Amino acid sequence: MKNRAGPITFGTIQKCFVLKPANRDKMMENQTAGTDSRQNTEIAALRRDLSFSYRLQVPQHAGSEVLILLHGSAADETTLMPLAMAAAPRAKLVAVRGRIIQDGDLRWFRRVTPTEFDQASIRTEAHAFAHFIDELVARHNLEPAHIAFIGYSNGANLVTSTMLLTPGVLRRAVLLRAMPVLHHVPDTDLSGAHVLMITGANDVTYAPFAPALAGLLRAHHANVDEHTVASGHEFGAVDGNIISGWLDRRRSVAAT
Repeated sequence: MKNRAGPITFGTIQKCFVLKPANRDKMMENQTAGTDSRQNTEIAALRRDLSFSYRLQVPQHAGSEVLILLHGSAADETTLMPLAMAAAPRAKLVAVRGRIIQDGDLRWFRRVTPTEFDQASIRTEAHAFAHFIDELVARHNLEPAHIAFIGYSNGANLVTSTMLLTPGVLRRAVLLRAMPVLHHVPDTDLSGAHVLMITGANDVTYAPFAPALAGLLRAHHANVDEHTVASGHEFGAVDGNIISGWLDRRRSVAAT
């Protein structure tokens, strides 16, 4: 059964990119206008009881589905929450904050250039994130089969790195504006993993690398569903509608 009544809209805001904390509250107010009533409630407080800081948002009529959200660089954990709330109104949300601070911005691992990244940092943080997921599942009694990950930009790159470096931890993933970042990829078997990739056609930095990432994941036996949207590196309502449809299909498959 579908969890939404129609296309996703974010009020007057159609896109969002890197989000500084000073602008966060206004964006959240604008993006959630006219969507599910849950989104008019106060955003959950930041929790620091596990190895990564996170917000746990539980809707009034929550189902079993859990979406774990990983923001892009120079943003924070709230950035993806309006998108996820609209795409899956009954899902519990776990919005996680990256632990790396570089040039004053939150990140998931250190970068060298816009398309080159510190390999030791990637591996350290990917393994740490996998451990965090084990902590999270145990602390909140979550069912791993009902978890999906949504990562944007640097967050999406941490998702794929964790999939490849710690097989079996992440089985369903949505990658918004992602690229391959590992220099050396282990011989990981991703059979049974399902990935949705959404690329911005005008994303001049990341889009050229998207085919290589899709090919890499398929070479490791992941099921990859690719979409290209008319945008740059920013994301918006069209991404939300694609995510919602993909999640609906994954639920249908799981129910059979």
